[in-house]
Amino acid sequence: MWHLGNGYSVRPRRSLWLLAFVALVLFDPSAAYAQEVKQIRLTEKQIQGFIAAHEKLTKLFDSTMPDNSGPKVEAQAQAIVKTNGFASLDEHNVVSMNIAMIISGIDPQTKKFAEPSEQIKQDIAALKADKSVPEKEKKEFLVQLEDALKDVKPIQFKENIALVLKYFDKLSSLIQEAGPAD
Repeated sequence: MWHLGNGYSVRPRRSLWLLAFVALVLFDPSAAYAQEVKQIRLTEKQIQGFIAAHEKLTKLFDSTMPDNSGPKVEAQAQAIVKTNGFASLDEHNVVSMNIAMIISGIDPQTKKFAEPSEQIKQDIAALKADKSVPEKEKKEFLVQLEDALKDVKPIQFKENIALVLKYFDKLSSLIQEAGPAD
């Protein structure tokens, strides 16, 4: 289990997905928390634009590490997302986080989707059963997960699930190219 801060933790099989998408949201870190993201109805054009912009954004952020913030990088990122159909980096970030909310709920083997509350309940059960996590850490994570469970919202636009599943293999290959986050 990985701790993402601010009370959000995920299981390793989901964390690579979430961390990769969150990495694209460098200019609005508060958007990294799925329950805080404005849920929108995704379009096929938005998902295609996200896929098209992904490689260029990844190259940009990789080339500007460790400090990939600042006006120059933001201007380059704005140009990339605009050429791929987004009005702004903010719009791209909202779309990417809506995709991330769905992706993080899809089991890669079965391609079945679980609502965020079900995911958190599974995480709580897995953490309670995990003997490798020290008790002090386990208690902290459990408090964070239980708080997250109180605040989590269900997916508002269920049609987003089918749309993301349609592009799941392509989205999956993009994330695999990013490599492990640990």
